[in-house]
Amino acid sequence: MDDVMIVGAGPVGLMLAGELALAGLRPIVLDKRPEPSELPKANGLAGQIVELLGHRGLLGLLAEGSGFAGPAPGFPFGQVPLRFAGHDDMPLRLLLIQQPRLERLLTERAARLGAEIRRGHEVRGLAQDEEGVTLELSTGRARARYVVGCDGGHSTVRALAGIGFPGTTDDEVLRLGHFARDEQGPFQAPRVEGLEPGWNRTPAGRLLLTSLRPGVLIAGVRERGTLPGGPVTPDDFRAAVRRVIGRDLPLGEPIWLSGTVAQARLADRYRAGRVFLAGDAAHLFPAGGSALNVGLTEAANLAWKLAAVLLGRVPAGLLDTYEEERRPVAARALAQTRAQAALERAPGEDGEALRALLAELFADEQPLRRLAALLHGSDTRYPPARGLEHPHPLAGRFLPDLPLSTAGEQRLSGLLRAGRPVLLDLRDGPAPALPEGGWIDVVRARCAEPPADVLLVRPDGYVAWAGTGGLAEAARAWFGAGPAAVRASLA
Repeated sequence: MDDVMIVGAGPVGLMLAGELALAGLRPIVLDKRPEPSELPKANGLAGQIVELLGHRGLLGLLAEGSGFAGPAPGFPFGQVPLRFAGHDDMPLRLLLIQQPRLERLLTERAARLGAEIRRGHEVRGLAQDEEGVTLELSTGRARARYVVGCDGGHSTVRALAGIGFPGTTDDEVLRLGHFARDEQGPFQAPRVEGLEPGWNRTPAGRLLLTSLRPGVLIAGVRERGTLPGGPVTPDDFRAAVRRVIGRDLPLGEPIWLSGTVAQARLADRYRAGRVFLAGDAAHLFPAGGSALNVGLTEAANLAWKLAAVLLGRVPAGLLDTYEEERRPVAARALAQTRAQAALERAPGEDGEALRALLAELFADEQPLRRLAALLHGSDTRYPPARGLEHPHPLAGRFLPDLPLSTAGEQRLSGLLRAGRPVLLDLRDGPAPALPEGGWIDVVRARCAEPPADVLLVRPDGYVAWAGTGGLAEAARAWFGAGPAAVRASLA
């Protein structure tokens, strides 16, 4: 019997596979598609996941040739522009990378670390018992101790596990396309009289014109209605443009076209026995910019916990913290994307007045910083492990990359590449004799402005504990380390 089977080879499933393999497991990824999709459903990542990828040493590889990786110069919030330029230390981070390339690189990483990706296997049945989960596939039968559904908004795993997916479906259709245009530059839309880059409103709907790379125009059309059966054709797209703006538009040669209807949904639980959900299988957001950030950080959260349990390092009760930590984060993302969608849809002069007033308010640094933290995910604070308290303000929060002075790595991110817990000792004084080869990596370092004397950092970059008293209890609760071993490490 295999340890973990992941259903769905999108970015979230591939990230989960890579993280599990990094921890020493050999997960199997099942996907019903015979080949990877080449549709650029997403054009980049925004939020905390960009920092986490840096912790794994992946950011440089993913950013290669992307055009941009770093602090966001701005971001749309329900068609109200947020402008971060000129403000120091705004938390929101961006990485421009199209989804097909992201999936290729995550596939290569997962396979290199020992994961196996099997394509052309569709899940048709699921049954679980005290020992594991049996999947009925289009190609036969498979069994694993745990199964994770990363199979999207129409998740078969979620339905077969009996997990509800309450929420709402929008009454508007979005048709989206990429078009080749020789005169296009990055972040430029075609110069057409009466139309501006970004969203253009008419009584019949809204038209999007933007670009993220030279030579490619991104156009979108929103209008009330339902999608007809079958793929969106160039004629469908042109007809939708005419209905919304009243005339044809020289968009260029279509590269790809798609149609979708936004939904706002959250699974009523993230776990049913030995079955877990992550990514779009667990939530659908009605506005862009948050889905991959939430889904990929879910994968990092679940992976180290599953690995620690399967490798016998911690009791199985640690897996309960996955839903306890991540479902509230998704609920918060759902709330703010609902607000964005409502703000974007608000019609007429009332809507224009609302957006204009909020644009004025968002120009002030305090609300701008608050929204940046919300979009990035840096306002998240996980609850303490059961039986513990959070005496230090850093505990439960994601730890940003720190400049360090050590014999080896010069930044915190270098210490987290192995995906293991790190006990970071930043105290002054003579260096102690530290054990080697344990489950927790113990590192003695110097930091110009240490956020705490000692930090216990989880593999997903969150602080399990910081400060002075209570370290042994926290290490035992999160990582199964005995008090004597932890005290010896800091002797």
